[in-house]
Amino acid sequence: MPFASEQLQSVASQQLSKAETIKLRNKHIGQACKLFYRSDPLKIVRGQGQYMFDEEGVRYLDCINNVAHVGHCHPEVVRAGALQMATISTNNRFLHDELVQCGRTLTSKMPPSLSVCFFVNSGSEANDLALRLARNYTKRQDVITLDHAYHGHLQSVMEISPYKFNQPGGAKKPDYVHVAPCPDIYGGQFTDKLYPNADLGALYAQPIADICERQLAKGQGVAAFIAESLQSCGGQILPPAGYFQAAYQAVRRTGGVCIADEVQVGFGRVGSHYWAFETQGVVPDIVCVAKPMGNGHPVGAVVTTPEIAQAFHDTGIAYFNTYGGNPVSCAIANAVMRIIDEEQLQQNAQQVGEYLLRECSQLKQEFDSVGDVRGMGLFVGIELVSDRETRSPDTQAAHWLVNRMKQLHKVLISSDGPNENVIKLKPPMCFNRENADEFLLAFRECLTTLRQEQMQARAMEAATAAAAADAAASTNGVIATAAETLANKTKLFERQDRLIKSV
Repeated sequence: MPFASEQLQSVASQQLSKAETIKLRNKHIGQACKLFYRSDPLKIVRGQGQYMFDEEGVRYLDCINNVAHVGHCHPEVVRAGALQMATISTNNRFLHDELVQCGRTLTSKMPPSLSVCFFVNSGSEANDLALRLARNYTKRQDVITLDHAYHGHLQSVMEISPYKFNQPGGAKKPDYVHVAPCPDIYGGQFTDKLYPNADLGALYAQPIADICERQLAKGQGVAAFIAESLQSCGGQILPPAGYFQAAYQAVRRTGGVCIADEVQVGFGRVGSHYWAFETQGVVPDIVCVAKPMGNGHPVGAVVTTPEIAQAFHDTGIAYFNTYGGNPVSCAIANAVMRIIDEEQLQQNAQQVGEYLLRECSQLKQEFDSVGDVRGMGLFVGIELVSDRETRSPDTQAAHWLVNRMKQLHKVLISSDGPNENVIKLKPPMCFNRENADEFLLAFRECLTTLRQEQMQARAMEAATAAAAADAAASTNGVIATAAETLANKTKLFERQDRLIKSV
């Protein structure tokens, strides 16, 4: 329900100054909660569509917020949430239409075998429940995950997130968690450069098959293989063709189930399909969704097969989540899925994404610092390197670009990946071609300036090295002259000494 401008102005008038906000945050909010742009953080007070506004009214183009899936403060989402909140918000132990309609719509977007839903509040909860379902169904404990993966902040999913536990200070990986290589064909274990004619999908799936075989040899097997359909925190990774088909086959041969984490990339973001796992021609046993499902409201779901759901029921332990599936969350999720269809946002993601990828690939031809451009729909990664031949990551350049885009061009991007050198683009789905052009113009300016600064730095290094060489040569010359003078004096003294002795 849109609010009157007077109400919005009233809220704005009650805001703290930015300095006061920072002071209170430092005092009362845990320091482990990190800010974007830490040296000069943004205070965002309003959002609309693909734009965010700070306390001074400055507009920023949002290229990173895949949570505000259909656009910040979409009026239909606001209306749906406000109306339901004004009617009733309770738990799902009471009958209500928004819950069952949400389940019907969500499963209608899935393959037919995935027809049962459990509603939760976040992606972390969804992945946690998915592990419970898998372990209960298989009666096993071990899980296969991918290097650089991130599946949430709960203890159970931190254990299967190398993105977190491999960091300094991270908890030790449990023995029942097995890590397979991230299927990164540009900078991973098997690259298109080192294996130009190989089946990279099969190469990357083989370590998963090997883990399964080792587990079978120990009489244990695996409970599940969990993977983001497209890895986000790992650096916008697109698995090679056939990868998930081969991996799923290996896992299922050992009696394990396959979990697709669609928390980052679901709901039409890839353009060609509603779910990213569909691009690989596979059907998971369990699918986890969240972030974009609520357009900023905390809502998520686990979708699975009747068999896995029935096995969970057969334990006799009821599953109850106080807020999961509440009427307000379901009303908002229903509005989001309706808007995706009515405003053809999946089609927009495909069309604008194709244009964005094409133009970013042109940047790769112009700038040596752009090593790789990859993506699908409105999920794009631009990998920055210091050397094209060695594909050495350029973390410093990525951080410089992120800050310059924000400070000079008012465009918000981020960097990620194991070396934090991949520029991530995953904007709201209403991001249009005009927005793409705004990003491209700004990014081109940044790359041009970066190249100039790098050339100047190299020239200064060369000049410094030449000056040092000249100084060394001059010093050597002085030393040589002094040595020659000393030698001449020594000879003179020796002749004088001979003359004296002869007399």
